Amino acid sequence: MSTTSEGATPGYLVWRLSTKWRVAVDRAVAPLGLTHAQYSIVASLYGMRRAGLRPSQRELADHTGLEPLYVSKLARALETAGLLERARDPRDPRAVRLTLTEQGSEVTGRAIEVVQGLLQRLLEPLGGLDSARTRDFTRDLALLLDTPLHADPEKEQP
Repeated sequence: MSTTSEGATPGYLVWRLSTKWRVAVDRAVAPLGLTHAQYSIVASLYGMRRAGLRPSQRELADHTGLEPLYVSKLARALETAGLLERARDPRDPRAVRLTLTEQGSEVTGRAIEVVQGLLQRLLEPLGGLDSARTRDFTRDLALLLDTPLHADPEKEQP
């Protein structure tokens, strides 16, 4: 364990790791004209399209955990950059559906390769991306992400 993390709380370590990851991804995808937040949008769209989905901005916000207003802002910037298209849903005029453009798919594919390499380096101490330790770590992270948190302790009481 590094001297930075000796005696550190789990909350502090989660914060430090998330900050380290965000900064690393920002730097890695910057040459492709993306930020970490934009990468999370286009990579999610890329994966959702492969699953046969064409999400609305709201559905993408739910998927990424980002605020809907922030997703809207990111989507507009990505549309201006020619990486995605926004279109009103004919069945629900309040909903905006998002689709990667051909250029967006190409840039996203390259960005995913870059971030996968970065992820492999991050996970090397656990045995790499395909190790049993990484699978356990991923399961634990998912469990923590699925645990509801409330800012108001009064709301946590039945």
